[in-house]
Amino acid sequence: MDMGLSDEDSVVDLSFEAESPLAPPAELLERLPSYDCLFQGGGWQTFFPPLEALGRPQEPRCWSSFLEPSRVPVVTEEVAREALLSFVNSKCCYGSSAVGDLIIQELKQQTLYRYRLETFSECRISEWTFQPFTKHLVDGPQRGTSPRLWDIKVQVPPMFQEDTRKFQVPHSSLVKECHKCHGRGRYKCSGCHGAGLVRCPSCSGAKRRANQPRRCHMCSGSGRRRCSTCSGRGNKTCATCKGEKKLLHFIQLVIMWKNSLFEFVSEHQLNCPGELLAKAKGENLFKDENRMVYPLIDFPLREISLASQRGIAQHSATLASRARILRQRQTIELIPVTEVHYWYQGKTNVYYIYGTDHRVHAVDYPEQYCCGCTII
Repeated sequence: MDMGLSDEDSVVDLSFEAESPLAPPAELLERLPSYDCLFQGGGWQTFFPPLEALGRPQEPRCWSSFLEPSRVPVVTEEVAREALLSFVNSKCCYGSSAVGDLIIQELKQQTLYRYRLETFSECRISEWTFQPFTKHLVDGPQRGTSPRLWDIKVQVPPMFQEDTRKFQVPHSSLVKECHKCHGRGRYKCSGCHGAGLVRCPSCSGAKRRANQPRRCHMCSGSGRRRCSTCSGRGNKTCATCKGEKKLLHFIQLVIMWKNSLFEFVSEHQLNCPGELLAKAKGENLFKDENRMVYPLIDFPLREISLASQRGIAQHSATLASRARILRQRQTIELIPVTEVHYWYQGKTNVYYIYGTDHRVHAVDYPEQYCCGCTII
């Protein structure tokens, strides 16, 4: 298959090499003045954002209007029973007759507070990448100095919405011979080693199957079949350069916008899973949004103030060295929880109603049936 080909058109045996390396050898690439760090021990580099000064702290707040008793919704016996019925109807193997028959003995209402901090940040990393060179205009160092990563202006997505985008850094392009096929555009097929034919899988090259006098019908008695990997050509188009023989290398800017979340629910003595309360729908009592927010040091409930300080400190420590904080938002929500004590068929039990949408947690509901049973 390879006879008659010139040196330029010959193929390279890369049977034992990876199909497409993640990056070319570093020695193939030239240094760019602004990106020397890319050549120091890694394929990508995080660029630290410039430091920015905080604004003035906000004035002390008056919290009395936020904590008025009228904000706490009252759950009546009727509301408690309706919430339980809605919960039961959402379960395929729960009976509903107990909802009307049980006797509600006591309603214990509590108010929890959920503090939430969101920090929207931008992180920029750079990495060498490449694509087949199709003889278009090359924006290389000869056209100017590449800007530093944080000097490149891009459109920021809506605040608190995560996104990742990639951009080609101006004036960073270099054209090099393909390192996979060494500039030939194709390489010897690893399936047939350039022969275009492989041993017949039916007769294993014996031209006839074992204990059968007739020749193999799959290979017509030749013992060989056309290689399915290269369709009998003996070589394959280089998967790295797509047969173009050259690659356009350039520095790629990867920008990641992330929304970091810190949550805290005030302490309670309820036998209700914390993950349910963390996701419960609450009533918004307070919202503070700015480029950087300050801890709520004067909130009447000390554990919320401490959570605010802890959350802001954690986000600052985590993000300060690797990302730019674009926006922060902290909120306090009220989560109503009602502990419902009831009596049914000689037994006393409890279920919980939580959130402003009256979700129910009832582990020991009396009318539970195994899946597939018929409820009469």
